[in-house]
Amino acid sequence: MSKDLSKIYNYSLLKLSLIPLMLWVISTLVFILLRIAPGDPVDAILGSGADEVSREMLRNRLGLNEPVLDQYITYINNILHLNFGQSLSTEEPVLNIILKSLPATLELGFFSILSAIIIGFTLGFIGLRYKGKRGDYIIRIIGIASYAIPPFWGAMLAQLIFSVYFNIFPIGGRFPIFQNQHHITGFLVLDSFLSNDFIGLREGLYHLALPSLTLGFLLSGIFSRSLRINLDKSLKSDYVNAAITRGVSRRRIILNHALPNALLPIVTISGLTIASLAGGALLFEVTFSWPGIALRLHEAISQRDYTLVQGIVIITSLLIVSLNLLVDIFIALLDPRIEY
Repeated sequence: MSKDLSKIYNYSLLKLSLIPLMLWVISTLVFILLRIAPGDPVDAILGSGADEVSREMLRNRLGLNEPVLDQYITYINNILHLNFGQSLSTEEPVLNIILKSLPATLELGFFSILSAIIIGFTLGFIGLRYKGKRGDYIIRIIGIASYAIPPFWGAMLAQLIFSVYFNIFPIGGRFPIFQNQHHITGFLVLDSFLSNDFIGLREGLYHLALPSLTLGFLLSGIFSRSLRINLDKSLKSDYVNAAITRGVSRRRIILNHALPNALLPIVTISGLTIASLAGGALLFEVTFSWPGIALRLHEAISQRDYTLVQGIVIITSLLIVSLNLLVDIFIALLDPRIEY
């Protein structure tokens, strides 16, 4: 193993060793916050008008009458055995709920990031092409506005324009309720393609278009500004000037010399974008009635469903931490100059 790969390997082991600690801190904070927050899950399940006998029986069945420390020990022990318990409201295993809802969120996230990259790179190239001119200033304003717009307001505005006024896209949902769905991987677009159901594929993309494009546009400002700044910096470097003196075409200079170096900080930003996407997905899924894990989290919070909230937060945190670790490793492989 080379020296550089050995450093990356040691760094990866260090990050992996920190993941259990971070998950323990997150799971503990979630446990404490849910217990001190106002409201009672028994009231959410039975209603405030239930008699005291029924309320007490439900408390005993759910283990809510046990001391908080005993609840915490049981909670941590169950997590170590990958047992997230059952939903307090539906009594369905929490892991089953997460596995059914997670593909919808990952599908929306993937197409949103893809849309953000396409929109952001296009605007970044256009802004650099017309640097210092009116087009450049317009692109900058669009980039700042896209990042400054609150996600829930942007989602409602998109629904109002494209669903209500122009009736181009459906206002919400993931799939028409009257059409059969194929459950192979849980990813609707992929399942429709694997089943040769091109009508289902069309309907899936049709319902996915508005939320993914809207969220992609709101995230695109990060990519457009980063690409423009870093690509402009790369084009002023000595190795680009040397390529120009050798008569290399501008297109080859951008694609072969400037762009690879400009992409490095963009890959770094992608890791932060994933975290912001996780935060904005809650409001997006609620607004678009998208049956993903964020919508399930919203419902669980409103129902005071302790076990479901805890399971969703832990699994989501694990995904974000793992993705950020992969981004760090990928950056280290792209640029051997990085020291750990």
